[in-house]
Amino acid sequence: MTINLTAFSDRTAMVEAVSDRIHHALKSALNERTSALMALSGGSTPMPIYSRLAGMDLDWSRVIGLPSDERWVPTDHQASNYREILERFSGSDIRLESLVPAKADGQADPQHAIQVLAGLPATFDMVLLGMGGDGHFASLFPGSAALAAGLDTASHAQALAVVPDPLPPEAPYERVTLSLPRLLATRQLMLVITGQAKHEVLSQAARPDADPEQLPVAALLRAAGGRLITYWSP
Repeated sequence: MTINLTAFSDRTAMVEAVSDRIHHALKSALNERTSALMALSGGSTPMPIYSRLAGMDLDWSRVIGLPSDERWVPTDHQASNYREILERFSGSDIRLESLVPAKADGQADPQHAIQVLAGLPATFDMVLLGMGGDGHFASLFPGSAALAAGLDTASHAQALAVVPDPLPPEAPYERVTLSLPRLLATRQLMLVITGQAKHEVLSQAARPDADPEQLPVAALLRAAGGRLITYWSP
């Protein structure tokens, strides 16, 4: 499988290119519709992209953002993707929705996310994803009991609860994640990764014999095909 990959010599150049592309996509969407909708990955790689985007000229009051996945923690928790993304867009008027209740506690439950999604357009204008060193994207982790359901492109499930197995030591929380079919419902689809190790994981996932149960991103590559634009820097 051929990966539609654009490589950069450094992360600064990648951040500039990705934020410019997202800005163009959002601007085009706002020219055609009353609002624009995008799904945004958490993690360290995309955060500088969001910071640069926030300073770009756009009617942010008409832009709706949604994390692609979320830890089952309150929205003001240090580990919350919602909190970190909102901080990066500080100063803009973006409307950021959360996949979890403000005071999330107990076991992860996708019902809040499902209700939020029901009030949003059925198609994203932009989905920006990252990838972990184990080949997961969003919170679709290898070894999770929910993985098969999350990767099922024939499923109508838009969001689901996930308990990574094992729990990542740096973020040992249950999750709520958008499903692969919901992420594929987008006008533009991007994957942003950094480092040689992740480049090698992506190359392994692109092999015809790659097992999505072991490398979930393989399912993304197969389902999206040439629609998925991948950006990489060392």
